[in-house]
Amino acid sequence: MASTLDTTWHLPAPAKLNLFLHITGVRDDGYHNLQTIFQLLDYSDEVTLKRRPDGVVNRVEGLASVEPEDDLIVKAARALQAYTGTQYGADLGVRKVLPIGGGIGGGSSDAATTLLGLNQLWECNLPEQELLSIARTLGADVPVFVKGVSAWAEGIGEDLTPLALPEKWYVVIHPNVFISTTKLFSSKLLTRNRTVLRMRIFPTADNENVFESVVRKEYPEVEDSLKWLSKFSTARMTGTGSCIFASFESKQQAVAVMQQVPRKWVAFVAKAVNNSPLLEALKLNAERN
Repeated sequence: MASTLDTTWHLPAPAKLNLFLHITGVRDDGYHNLQTIFQLLDYSDEVTLKRRPDGVVNRVEGLASVEPEDDLIVKAARALQAYTGTQYGADLGVRKVLPIGGGIGGGSSDAATTLLGLNQLWECNLPEQELLSIARTLGADVPVFVKGVSAWAEGIGEDLTPLALPEKWYVVIHPNVFISTTKLFSSKLLTRNRTVLRMRIFPTADNENVFESVVRKEYPEVEDSLKWLSKFSTARMTGTGSCIFASFESKQQAVAVMQQVPRKWVAFVAKAVNNSPLLEALKLNAERN
């Protein structure tokens, strides 16, 4: 069978939800210690990768509002180049489906897909632990997408323990408002001293997102969308927003609710998954080579 290493690869970069999110303290370096559960979804951006022999990293498709040098997929590719010393480069692209700045991990997931895909495409063959160390330099949410599993997370989000979670259906709503993560972390209203939970306590323990109460006060669009979705099921915010979500037992129930979402908001239905669709895609590519 012919090798696919010189073809264009199309790889998924899945979304995530934070089923709860607590801050348990502030570290000496200014970062916040967190506890959260990352739930992966079967709803993804598409990252395209094509190997180049000349070492050039070139973004051929992406968000016009983001300069290539600031794009996490470019940063991920260059970080892998620097770590391995590979002579290869790549043409990179992202076809965006996930809302930008929505708290569902779009940019971080794109970076992780780029990192894992190029590790295979460039034949670097780094083990997971080395990929995770690179991922941590790119952002706190990147490691969970490299790990490729739904997980309990602590530290700044990089200390991960895989979980087997119920694979429910979710309605996710983006209320078309951008929220500054930096502004939220500096808010005087933010609770920074939640009691440290043990995994076996969840989900019976408080499943609050500490950012939600702050956002509800300052962003009426999020407040309105949470009130609307709460008519159908318990609604919560993911990450630092602005996306919100609610779970349902069946796809039929979730789709019925999504079809009623006011047109001023963007919504999608997705199934929870415990294993990233990226891992299966990479496995299939490996089998072809």
